[in-house]
Amino acid sequence: MKLQRKNRLRALSFGALAVSGALALTACGSDDTSGGSGGTSASAKAGNIKCDDAKGQLLGIGSSAQANAIDAWRQAYAQACSDVQLNYKPDGSGAGVTAFNQGQVAFAGSDSALKPEEVAASKKVCKGGQGIDLPMVGGPIAVAFNVQGVDNLTLDAKTLAQIFDSKISKWNDPAIKKLNPDAKLPATKIQAFHRSDESGTTDNFTKYLKAAAPGDWKYEGGKAWQAKGGQSAQGSSGLAQQVKQTDGAISYVELSYAKDGVKTVDIDTGAGQPVKATTENASKAIADAKVVGTGKDLALELNYATKAAGAYPITLVTYEIVCDKGNKAETLPATKSFLNYTSSEEGQAALSDLGYAPIPTEINKKVRETVASIS
Repeated sequence: MKLQRKNRLRALSFGALAVSGALALTACGSDDTSGGSGGTSASAKAGNIKCDDAKGQLLGIGSSAQANAIDAWRQAYAQACSDVQLNYKPDGSGAGVTAFNQGQVAFAGSDSALKPEEVAASKKVCKGGQGIDLPMVGGPIAVAFNVQGVDNLTLDAKTLAQIFDSKISKWNDPAIKKLNPDAKLPATKIQAFHRSDESGTTDNFTKYLKAAAPGDWKYEGGKAWQAKGGQSAQGSSGLAQQVKQTDGAISYVELSYAKDGVKTVDIDTGAGQPVKATTENASKAIADAKVVGTGKDLALELNYATKAAGAYPITLVTYEIVCDKGNKAETLPATKSFLNYTSSEEGQAALSDLGYAPIPTEINKKVRETVASIS
């Protein structure tokens, strides 16, 4: 059974990569689970998910980083709660926060915690309350590359900063050769790709560059890409596709998108050995995260400059953003029901097979308590 579940989850992950543009995930009952993913059945037993009278439409917009996780969760949730129609569009974290603060969706997905001004804006939608951050999905941001003849590549923060700031333009640059003395590096031009849309993945990737290579990355950071040069693509799936089809390409995507032949960089953090982008190594870094949100807000602070052995430093946490109070009566039962499942032990256990890292146990316990209290 475990092997079957693992294969099914991977099938979901690979299927989600093929989706371009808006991803509409609709849980309409048993008929829906036989389509889209070639008949893939849910990863969880329907009897383990509590619907709690949930029904109607549940709409979400936001992070493309968690699209594969939402897809797997949706498939399982649909089996139990066929009266709920769940739609999630992975249009990017910025689009998600905007839609939430305009009252268009019941929840948003964001790879960055709400800013003070965004919290203030949410109070117009959350009557008597405000928007809060619930960490739900963790994982590594992999640096994906495609250099003909090179299967293994190590880079550090300084070199990555110079590559994405157009200061290093050839793959046989001395700085890259020094980190990879045994690699046959060609003189191929580097094709650096970044997100065209506002993205929490961009925010976290540039936070890493700023924290680990402050002398080489002078930009303020944020969801919008600020460095000059390079090329752009929409969403994580768009970046992964560009890397796959472009010789000399390099970009940053969640590990769940670095599949189907896409190679990833090992990161030299200054520890004994370069660190691979794996869920296990990302979990070592995320385990050190600290809750810095106040009240029911569970925003986290990550250590992007970690040098702990085996800890992969380029990580992100995707938050589900909901109202702590003032949720719409027609969507509150479905919102709580779905998030109760995604934060459950079973929901979190599904993440590893998709290239994500489960949220640390102590933090996830607080998430479940907060979900139970929203009104």
